[in-house]
Amino acid sequence: MYTRQEISQVRKKFWTTFGQYMRPVTGADGEKKNWLNYKTGIRHIYFRMVAGKDYASVAIELQQTDSALQDHYFNQLLSMKNVLEQMTGEVWDWQSQITDENGNVISRISKTVEGVNIFNETDWPRIISFLKPRMIALDEFWGIAREIIN
Repeated sequence: MYTRQEISQVRKKFWTTFGQYMRPVTGADGEKKNWLNYKTGIRHIYFRMVAGKDYASVAIELQQTDSALQDHYFNQLLSMKNVLEQMTGEVWDWQSQITDENGNVISRISKTVEGVNIFNETDWPRIISFLKPRMIALDEFWGIAREIIN
């Protein structure tokens, strides 16, 4: 078992490593991106990356407090499902109105890889290889989707 401090240190080291790995990668628009804190430009819509002890995932999360607005954005993105899945070459998990770990009702569009552990440094290349192309594809997708979402 890890102490809280060790968990924090491992997570910090991983995300720092990932950030350094992604630093030279520009966005689809040719601009420099902060991949760890991606700005979608729309309030309460976030790109999330998670690396845990059993899995890693990347997601678009809709966290609007107005459920009608959240449904509206989710349905607009859902209308572009084929575009996202074509860009990534894979099927994503589309969840409307789910409860997150904090008890908030959100919508999430995600892709997960199982069997990787952030606490095992030998898994880091696999986690990074999972996250990197999907974040790049989400950035490309977002360049199109942001123009459509209103």
